Amino acid sequence: MKLPPIIQVGDVLLSSEILTEKFCCDLSVCKGQCCVEGVAGAPVTMEEIAEIEDCLDEVWGDLSASAQSVIDKQGVAYTDQEGDLVTSIVRGKDCVFTFYDDLEGIHDCCLCALEKAFRAGKTRFCKPVSCALYPIRVKKIGENLIGLNYNRWDVCKAAIEKGKALNLPLYQFLKDPLIRRFGETWYRELLEVTKFLQEASDQP
Repeated sequence: MKLPPIIQVGDVLLSSEILTEKFCCDLSVCKGQCCVEGVAGAPVTMEEIAEIEDCLDEVWGDLSASAQSVIDKQGVAYTDQEGDLVTSIVRGKDCVFTFYDDLEGIHDCCLCALEKAFRAGKTRFCKPVSCALYPIRVKKIGENLIGLNYNRWDVCKAAIEKGKALNLPLYQFLKDPLIRRFGETWYRELLEVTKFLQEASDQP
């Protein structure tokens, strides 16, 4: 399916790769390395920071001593070099909310303490929406538009291979977090736009 490079759905501009590229996380291969690689934490909003702070008592025991020390000194988030609010990190890379455990037969997998507490019914906040949306990155464009880009990373090579094997487009793999961020009405419009563009591209 050949599409224009940028597609608009409501007040959101999407890279067409989000509609065409195949993707499905494969934790058995990557073991959650997106949480511990990189040079900054996960983007967060002020509202998410407040919700994370409310969860601290429930997740504290799962955090490393180093992560606890970072949070004690600078809090759960900081402003990075680009001026964005991001979760605090340990040793210049690891998100403070990561921990390691076995998951569904996957040994020593990197997991999120926030998500663990949420799934156990201990908190009402799962994790920052930027984490749930990865590898889609969100960027505000001016006052009224939001941009969505597909962030390619070597860590996710296995996810691309699995997505191709399943023939699962990125926008379908991330259906739930996209709805969480933009709403069901917006996602339905995305599906309609995608269908229209696909039919148009199939025309001789």
